[in-house]
Amino acid sequence: MTKKSAKVKSGAAEDALPATKGRPPFNKILIANRGEIACRIMRTARSMGIKTVAVYSDADADAAHVREADEAYAIGAAPAAKSYLAIDNILAAVKKSGAEAVHPGYGFLSENRVFAATLERTGVAFIGPPASAIAAMGDKIESKKLAQKAGVNTVPGHLGVIGDAEEAVKIARAVGYPIMIKASAGGGGKGMRLARSDTEVREGFRSASGEAKSSFSDDRVFIEKFIEEPRHIEIQVLADGHGACLYLGERECSIQRRHQKVIEEAPSPFLDAKTRAAMGEQAVALAKAVGYRSAGTVEFIVDAKRNFYFLEMNTRLQVEHPVTELVTGIDLVEQMIRISAGEKLHLKQKDVKLTGWAIEARVYAEDPLRNFLPSIGRLTRYREPIAGRGVRIDSGVYEGAEIGVYYDPMIAKLIGYGEDRKQASAAITAALDAYQIRGLSHNIPFLSALLRHPRFAAGQLSTAFIAEVFPDGFQGAKPSGGDRQLLAAVAAVVHHRGQLRDEQITGRLGPPKACAGANYVVVLGLDHLPVTVAETAGGHAVIGAGASIELIGDWHPGDMLYRGRAAGEIIAVQVDRIGIGYRLSHGGVTLDLKVLSPRAAGLAKLMPVKQLPDLSRFLLSPMPGLLVSLAVTSGEDVKAGQELAVVEAMKMENLLRADRDGRVGKLHAAPGDSLAVDQAILEFE
Repeated sequence: MTKKSAKVKSGAAEDALPATKGRPPFNKILIANRGEIACRIMRTARSMGIKTVAVYSDADADAAHVREADEAYAIGAAPAAKSYLAIDNILAAVKKSGAEAVHPGYGFLSENRVFAATLERTGVAFIGPPASAIAAMGDKIESKKLAQKAGVNTVPGHLGVIGDAEEAVKIARAVGYPIMIKASAGGGGKGMRLARSDTEVREGFRSASGEAKSSFSDDRVFIEKFIEEPRHIEIQVLADGHGACLYLGERECSIQRRHQKVIEEAPSPFLDAKTRAAMGEQAVALAKAVGYRSAGTVEFIVDAKRNFYFLEMNTRLQVEHPVTELVTGIDLVEQMIRISAGEKLHLKQKDVKLTGWAIEARVYAEDPLRNFLPSIGRLTRYREPIAGRGVRIDSGVYEGAEIGVYYDPMIAKLIGYGEDRKQASAAITAALDAYQIRGLSHNIPFLSALLRHPRFAAGQLSTAFIAEVFPDGFQGAKPSGGDRQLLAAVAAVVHHRGQLRDEQITGRLGPPKACAGANYVVVLGLDHLPVTVAETAGGHAVIGAGASIELIGDWHPGDMLYRGRAAGEIIAVQVDRIGIGYRLSHGGVTLDLKVLSPRAAGLAKLMPVKQLPDLSRFLLSPMPGLLVSLAVTSGEDVKAGQELAVVEAMKMENLLRADRDGRVGKLHAAPGDSLAVDQAILEFE
């Protein structure tokens, strides 16, 4: 056992109801999870006067959740199967610690009925639903049958087991195209295929069945009608063990990538009060039908006419639960703990009020410019935006921590809150601009671009939002004229402040000449923009290119964030030094600029353009990871599309293929090697 005293901030749930005074329902609970959700649960437990126990794998020995807990126990090797999914190891930690209850968080064992049942048999409370409810909702086919019996709307389709591809084609024709093929035991977007023709059904049936078998050891699939222009909207339910069951409004989770949620908000900009009540009542009916207890989520798909259909029930705390907490003022983790201790809900449906608006963005260690490949490495700089009434951060990392290859690469959840959707959007976008992350790639520019898109502002959402907005993938937000002007001005001021500091260096041949303003040329690509930087009472005026902008701020050389005001608006601009130039980011836009003296700029125009090295002969690793296998040898002729290598990262195997015909030359890596991003694996002759 290890005891940790250092505390790492995991974010506060502002506006959530404070813990009820009095004797805590448990003296000690164990959190069978890691990362931000473990820290989040510990925060509420601590506010209730409950001691917390962390568990950790070899890779997490110095993780934030371990530092945050009162006690911590090692449970195995880095792979999740040998630690966070190893029931016996976690049960041993429960016994050693004397914990009276276990909160599973989400993922890992949170929806494992065997784990829940085992805890119940040993007299340890499972802070979640009964094992029977987990089992009933864990099978997508059986859960839909139960939903139908409970009077819940379900998507037209065929819920029986499908024997082969030809039977799938007959069913698809009867249901009507387009259809969705889904794995019965699926989750996380695995085992799902969209089909609009007989041919696509045959191909989709085979691939979905195979993926389901490899992912879930269950190759059963079913067919549903595919809803056009679908929205993913879910209802939060809360039920105690005494017959009370409430719905706490909805969450709009339509902005997804590969069936994984990216942005969530509460309430939905699409629902009206009548539809909200109807969905909530059906969610409660389903929860009661399975004897549900604890917090849970009933997911629906909603069409353009507000017709809604049951998708599945998640028998756990959701990743996106903070948006519900902020608009209802209810701490869901606290309620889960109290319900598991046998307490009654002290709320009635009429007590549930939705106040304000909340929007959550998931901050991941991934590279949006490389098709969202996971990024690993050390957080050499990690500074969260200032949390307060309008901003909440649920994080599980700290500056100096590492994002490894074994687990989900989530860094944090950032939530903006306001009186309405516009205020919440402003709060979260401003916080994203101020979020400082260095040492690895992250998706903040992508999130900023999404939240600033006109379609998002208009509430025109669907599960195809990202694919439609970025049909060719995310290549960075396109800068407007205003973006270019603002970033050029900030670059000029940053450079000017640096020049002023340099002029204070002792030993100069002579003092700098006094002048009312300093003249520079901002080089942005092929554009040369002459500007003048002049001191003002509160900051600097940047005049040039027929326009002027006043920046009021207190930036100092070495700062990676310029905070201030521009044209009366609060701004936060990320500032990085790149060689003799600067890389500035704001609102999802990133620009590389140089600020030169007029003389240097004139000479720079005469310099020959340096050609980038030709890397087309090399197969480069698209991400940091492990080289699992090489399918070719030196001197071998290969054809376009042929398999060359497999690189594993974040539990995903990535197959690399030849993009053209050629002959393999030198091999630069061998199976088992750890690869950096863009490291050469082999080269062609």
